[in-house]
Amino acid sequence: MGEMTIDVRELRNCFGRFATGVTVVTCAHEQGKHGFTANSFTSVSLDPPLVLVSVDRRTRALPYLRNNSFTINILRENQHGTAMHFAGRPQTPAPFEWDDLRIRGSLAHMECEPWAEYDGGDHVLFVGKVVQFNYGDGEPLAFYGGKFMKVAPQ
Repeated sequence: MGEMTIDVRELRNCFGRFATGVTVVTCAHEQGKHGFTANSFTSVSLDPPLVLVSVDRRTRALPYLRNNSFTINILRENQHGTAMHFAGRPQTPAPFEWDDLRIRGSLAHMECEPWAEYDGGDHVLFVGKVVQFNYGDGEPLAFYGGKFMKVAPQ
């Protein structure tokens, strides 16, 4: 039986049927701070405390993440402009304020040390060990079907 050809655009549409939260991953480097919007984020383990973020190999931040600490900022429903800013569509004025590597006002933050890096095809999988975290109440910014959305509690 021959191998089926996958339509990449349709596969992306299929993946998009899984609703996710929206994060901004931030790190420091010689030129300052850098961040990018990511929805490919998940918890991995409680003991040790590990998280994973999947990063497109074309992302400018990729070299900055290698063997570097990073912070996961889980965005609040009113931080759509922040998500767009870090997704490569800069907003003026900047719709966020820095608090070290944390995005002020985010729903949660996880500061991570590098744990492991894996080949993920056209992405690189970064596993970080959570060394500090905090969170607050509120509703998350969600991403579904290629669009930002609000979560409607049932």
